[in-house]
Amino acid sequence: MFTNKIVILAIESSCDDTGASIIIDGKVKSNCIATQTIHDQYGGVIPEVASRQHQQNIVPVVDKAITEAGITLQDISAIAFTRGPGLLGSLLVGVSFAKALAMSLDIPLIEVHHMQAHILAHFAMDKKPEFPFLCLTVSGGHTQIVLVRDYLDMEILGQTIDDAAGEAFDKAGKLLGLPYPAGPHIDKLARNGKPVYSFPIPNIPELNFSFSGFKTSVLYFLQKNVQNNPNFIKENLENLCSSIQNTIIVILLKKLELAIKLHKVDTIAMAGGVSANSGLREALLQFGRTNHKKIFIPAFEYCTDNAAMIGITGYYKYLKGDFAELSVSPDPRMKM
Repeated sequence: MFTNKIVILAIESSCDDTGASIIIDGKVKSNCIATQTIHDQYGGVIPEVASRQHQQNIVPVVDKAITEAGITLQDISAIAFTRGPGLLGSLLVGVSFAKALAMSLDIPLIEVHHMQAHILAHFAMDKKPEFPFLCLTVSGGHTQIVLVRDYLDMEILGQTIDDAAGEAFDKAGKLLGLPYPAGPHIDKLARNGKPVYSFPIPNIPELNFSFSGFKTSVLYFLQKNVQNNPNFIKENLENLCSSIQNTIIVILLKKLELAIKLHKVDTIAMAGGVSANSGLREALLQFGRTNHKKIFIPAFEYCTDNAAMIGITGYYKYLKGDFAELSVSPDPRMKM
């Protein structure tokens, strides 16, 4: 049925979302996700629980992706999977499933770097950035500025030396008493607040980031004000969220602006889970309008962890003949 077409089955299992997608000739035909809500009660992802949930979800999610795309197992040309970085137990489920299915179908395996896939999520869209471009990748575990010269030619120009932007959102939200994950709650509350409180902007050399000092400053600020007024957080929650979000955005865009000046690139993209933040999206768009830069931001479905971005990356690696050995194993700290 799909002779002469490249059909990629993609699997994503780096953290707590089990994803499967079908990509045909570089086009997304299905993109299915099973989200693990069980972690909400713990205030963070529990690795052992996550891996067990992946075991339960992976077969139904893959079956759904295949059904929605209107293909059969025999139509699949190759299987792309997230090798890393991520949680070892979660990665192990996806990698093992991909290896077993590829072996049974006698088709190639394609290993994919999770953060590289976030960047290439832009090529799942109709409107695509032209090379070269700078990409600000912001997620719960990573914050990077990447120079993208081609689909598979990327250079990290700067990255966090400690905590990531997404972690800063979640940890600050926890201090405010917000549910996990706190980032979306801060974003929602910030819309009705104003950035009336000031937090320090870290002075980190070159294009690297740091958010550990920012988190500490939020902690001390709240402790001091709650000591004087036990209801301080409740009475000022929206303004606190706006101030926290605004500071994180300023930190990110300050480094991005420096990268643009140093590398003289006019096309800017953003990727990763935190790119779903409405305040950051609008700030980047405004930055583009003010500085006459072309801005690309993926649709919400391609911001958070998903298998379509794995499949798109797998498609370009397939064209290059970049296949993995069956002996491949998960790499929780995989380098890009």
